[in-house]
Amino acid sequence: MNVIVCMKQVVDPEAPVSAFKIDAEAMKVLPPGGTPPVLNPFDENALEAALKIKDGQETKITVISMGKMLAKPIVQKSLAAGADELVTLEDNVFDDLDSYATAAILAAAIKKIGEYDLILCGRQASDTDAGQTGSGIAEILDLPSVTEASKIEASGGKATVERVVSDGCEIIEVPLPALVTVSNEIGELRAATVKAIMEARKKPVTTWNAGDLEVEPAQLKKTNLLKLYQPTHEGECEIIEAASEEEAGIKLALKLREDKII
Repeated sequence: MNVIVCMKQVVDPEAPVSAFKIDAEAMKVLPPGGTPPVLNPFDENALEAALKIKDGQETKITVISMGKMLAKPIVQKSLAAGADELVTLEDNVFDDLDSYATAAILAAAIKKIGEYDLILCGRQASDTDAGQTGSGIAEILDLPSVTEASKIEASGGKATVERVVSDGCEIIEVPLPALVTVSNEIGELRAATVKAIMEARKKPVTTWNAGDLEVEPAQLKKTNLLKLYQPTHEGECEIIEAASEEEAGIKLALKLREDKII
């Protein structure tokens, strides 16, 4: 079984709100100082799904990560957790792409890898929450796809996927090769040992750029972003003074009625 897992490096979603900044002129999110990036949590769920398949049968797991300036220790976490190979896609033209362009580049890399039975992606990225890239890859590669999986079993040329829906669960059988996006219900990525982390740093990493993938920068269309800003929330507080709780209650009720809240 050959499984490909797409994993994205993102700004740490647990970073304090005070560290979050935007360059309004360049319309970019600025990385918070002192807070290193992380792998997208939903993509970690996807890798855990692949590792669970590997626990039950002989499986080769290849991780693909795309970006402009990837932090090697971050993406190598996938190797430490149990992935067999890591392919990074790094090029200046891979910066700030929309979901379609991202899907197109990842699809080109998957074609270049060649052999795969199952492609796994996180259900969405924590920085954009778009949830479109996985389905986009499936469309480009003309593959059947299932979204938001909570459990995956793959054998005999087919995958059985359980997904959570609003009123219960669905169980879907899909022929391989296929693409599945994975949700958090599948479980957190298993922890890597210190030994595995040290060994992961010694493993070779394959790196491809736009030229290696035969991707023309002019083909990478981006969404026309009109404005990026942090919303401001303003509020007013009025203190009601009274000699007793009863008087305070009456004054509060009169004020709420005056403002047509009640």
